[in-house]
This record gives sequence, structure tokens and C-alpha cells, in this order.
Amino acid sequence: NYDSSLYVTERVFSVAADGTRIPITLLHKKDFVKDGSNPAHIIGYGSYGSSYDPYFSSQRFLLVDRGFVYAIAHIRGGGDLGRSWYESGKMLCKKNTFTDFISCTEHMISEKYTSAGKVSMQGGSAGGLLMGAVVNMRPDLYGCVVAQVPFVDVVSTILDPTLRFSVLEYKEWGNPNEKNYYDYMMSYSPYDNISKQDYPPILATAGLNDSRVNYWEPAKWVARLRDKSTSDSVFLLRTEMGAGHQGPTGRYDAIKKSCFNLAFILKSLNYMSN
Repeated sequence: NYDSSLYVTERVFSVAADGTRIPITLLHKKDFVKDGSNPAHIIGYGSYGSSYDPYFSSQRFLLVDRGFVYAIAHIRGGGDLGRSWYESGKMLCKKNTFTDFISCTEHMISEKYTSAGKVSMQGGSAGGLLMGAVVNMRPDLYGCVVAQVPFVDVVSTILDPTLRFSVLEYKEWGNPNEKNYYDYMMSYSPYDNISKQDYPPILATAGLNDSRVNYWEPAKWVARLRDKSTSDSVFLLRTEMGAGHQGPTGRYDAIKKSCFNLAFILKSLNYMSN
């Protein structure tokens, strides 16, 4: 029953602290009113030079039809605007990825697409690192977080050469055996930078058989969030006991997983009745 005439897509730009224009792709209903009252869902990745191209997904309309504006942040560290875009968001420039994402969120708030606290964000793997870093930096902006197989214990993992991908990751993040890289990575590593502050509700997912992001990373991240947070938010860990990095691969199991994530967002933002 999809009717394209009911929806609008936009390309807008936020401005990062260094003046760089960051593209954002937006999807919302045609009768959407920019008055700050609407919820928003923003996703991003920003690593390995991987572009986050807009594509059609029927699942997005489960949020959009409830009044959400759906956003893709084309942040540095990805390949959306070429090689230089990637280079300016890796190694010792990695923090640009996180501040770009925050800039995109702030732009949506300032332009009254939504308001602080009404924004959910979602990312997986290196995009889960993005979620963890951003929520440490600006927890006040977000109403909830979905971090799928999040790479949140950056330094400990890459320092362990017995793990499958650790040494290969030097090309993306730097070699933590060298002090300048170690200090920089420690300054943003999500697990190492959890502090005593109010955090929004967070859902972290893991796969017991995940060889890229081992299951203990999201587990220890959630445990420390529960210990450190000064809010009464829920910090939920869902570990798929038969899945790997991509989660459940069966058609219906994958749909159930997506619906679980969406239900968490709607409940956290108090939109379950819509």
C-alpha cells in the first residue's frame, strides 16, 4: 500500500564547527509541519570510507507514518563525498565523525524538524561506536539509542593481537601501541569515556558468534552504563545466541529483530499508542 505521493525527501546541510557542510537526507510525510513537536530518527555510520546511500526500505515508514522525520547523516569517515571525506574522519581525525553527527542533530533541532529529547539514533558496528561516542558527548540531545553490535571497547580490542581483526584495524583507527594514537583513541572510546551523567535509554545488541565485534564489548558497555548513569533510564542488552555480526539471517527472525528495535524506539519516546 505504499503511495509515494504521501512523502517527501529532502537534502539539507548542517555546518560543522570547522565550517564543513555535512549533508543530511530527510524523509517525512508531505503534511509534516516544522514546529519542533515531531520525533526524529537519525542514523549514521562514518567509517571505512563506506557511503551511506539513501535507499528504499518499507520498515522506515513504520516510524514516518507515526510522524517521525527519518534522517541519514552523511558524516565524515564515510565515502559519501569522496576520498578526502573519508580521510578527514579516520585515525587522528576520527572525532570529526562524532561532531558531524551532533551537528546534523543540532541542525534538525534548530530548523524545528524536531526537539532535543525527541530524537532517537541508531547505528551498527562502527556505527555503534558512533552511537557510544555521541551519547557520551551529548546525551541531552537524544531520547534513546539503538546500538547494534557496537564497537565500543576500541582500545582494549585493538590492543589484543589474538583477536581476528585487531591488527587490520590499525589502518582505520591507528596503532594503539603508539602513544599518540593510544591517547587519541582513549579520548573517544565509548566504554572508557562513560561518566556520571544522565543517559537516555539504550538498547545494545550482540551476537554470540560475532567475530568482528565480540559479544563481550556491548555486554561490558551496558554493565558500565548501568553502574555510572545518574538517570533512571533502561539499558537493555539483547544477545542473539545463534547469530554473528549481521544478526539473525532468517527472513522472519530478521523482521522480528527490526520490530524489536522499532518497539524500543517507540516506547522510549512514548509513541507506542500512535
